[in-house]
Amino acid sequence: MIDENFVLLRCHRNNIHRYRKLLATELSELERQYLERRISEEQTAIETLSMAIFPLELGAVNAPRRASPDAA
Repeated sequence: MIDENFVLLRCHRNNIHRYRKLLATELSELERQYLERRISEEQTAIETLSMAIFPLELGAVNAPRRASPDAA
């Protein structure tokens, strides 16, 4: 199961890489919008899958610390 999730992450990452390479080429505005939307969808899929694999809330680690009442 975990291996499958890592394969999916790699596929999403590879898709993003491929779409970014395509964005560097000459495209119509419609094609560019499509690729940008696909990149956004792939990034959302990576975030969702990452949270399923690593369900840690890392925001708490980086949150600003409050001074304790005893520190004064």
